Amino acid sequence: MEIALLPESLSLSVAIFLLASSVVTSMITASLGAGGGVLLLILMATWMPAAAIIPVHGMIQLGSNGGRTILTWKHIDWRTIAAFAPGVIVGAAAGAWLLVSLPAYLWQLAIAGFVLYLCWGPSLPKGAFGPVGVFIAAALTSFISLFVGATGPLVAAFIKQIHADRFRTVATFATAMVLQHAPKALVFGVTGFVFAHWLPFILAMIACGFAGTWLGLRVLNSLNNHWFSKALNLVLTVLALRLIWQASLAAHWWA
Repeated sequence: MEIALLPESLSLSVAIFLLASSVVTSMITASLGAGGGVLLLILMATWMPAAAIIPVHGMIQLGSNGGRTILTWKHIDWRTIAAFAPGVIVGAAAGAWLLVSLPAYLWQLAIAGFVLYLCWGPSLPKGAFGPVGVFIAAALTSFISLFVGATGPLVAAFIKQIHADRFRTVATFATAMVLQHAPKALVFGVTGFVFAHWLPFILAMIACGFAGTWLGLRVLNSLNNHWFSKALNLVLTVLALRLIWQASLAAHWWA
């Protein structure tokens, strides 16, 4: 099977714009801890076919977070990742099996509510961040990510509660997202999505994302943990408010 450099549904000008966006959004996530993945999802949703958005975005984020994991390897909290990994498997398996058809706005409201609570509410009990709590968080967010593709802010808000060090937060979050995005290739492949049509574009986006990560880590190095935490809270709050706005439009609250 011959593979075209670009799928028919994507023009060269749009592809170039999205490649540049991959650099910028990866830089945002690497320097501020979160936000770039959701921003890229918004931009992709503007021009790409609906059926391709979540699977293609998932593979791009898998590669982008993989690059971030490699560049921040020595800062990863492996205890958290050891508890996160089995939760991802359970959540992805449940999502693939159940094929839940709840309205997207319900997921969006739930994610936004949890993100705002984790950023501004009282601290969760320490037990919530132990192996069982991390497992449950991984299972729930992995389950939801198959349907809405926007659980990154929730995972980031959760991991932010565990670590005060900015590099440890970014490294552990990136590794967790690698685990969460990996099952999407299998799940969407089994359900019939043809990744081969998008492969050159996905690889180019990942390469641009790696460049953005490298730049973003230079910015992260210039911050301190206090300002990083404040910036991450601000970014996550904006993303949560956007999810609430999306949900309100989808639910026709203003009709």
